[in-house]
Amino acid sequence: MYQDVLVPTDGSDGTRRSIAHGLTIADRFDATIHAVSIVPEGPLGTLQSDRAAPAAHRAVEYVEVEASRAGIESTTAVEHGVPHEVILAYIDAHDIDMVVMGTQGRTGLDRVLVGSVTERVVRMADIPVVTVRMTEEIQVDDADDAEQIARDEAEQAGYDAVSVREAPHRTSGAWLVHLERDGDDLAVSIDAVTGEASIADERYGTDG
Repeated sequence: MYQDVLVPTDGSDGTRRSIAHGLTIADRFDATIHAVSIVPEGPLGTLQSDRAAPAAHRAVEYVEVEASRAGIESTTAVEHGVPHEVILAYIDAHDIDMVVMGTQGRTGLDRVLVGSVTERVVRMADIPVVTVRMTEEIQVDDADDAEQIARDEAEQAGYDAVSVREAPHRTSGAWLVHLERDGDDLAVSIDAVTGEASIADERYGTDG
């Protein structure tokens, strides 16, 4: 029934549950999960900072890691443009069967804009759009705590003498911590709500 499921993500905590729902649906129907993050242009362009593009890449990277861990085929894209227009164009270009979107994005003005994007996609899309609201409370909200959890997870998995390759960053209600050992990169994903951690290798294959 569903072969291609799209999850738009801005990397905010509010997209955590929509990504989880999208992955569950993709797994149930053996579908491909598509993750797209949009760097707004046009009327919204003045609201963006130099961090917008890197944040967008991190947002889709998180979905790629989680999909690989679950054994789900994924494809990712970072686009520029008016968010709802880009999403609708992506739906048509990739024959998307379902969209799963969060109703709560970043705080402040961005949060209002994300809600507006979802509302427009719901009105204008010709395919089912599932909207998901985040209700869980973030527990792991400190980068140092995330780094320690990642180190502990690596040690329990048999990886010792690891170093941090880059500073931990939080995206979509989770932390991504890149560790390094003897030239090998370990991507550790930590659920910011539960504190649960999992390890993927450099190409996001599972460790076990």
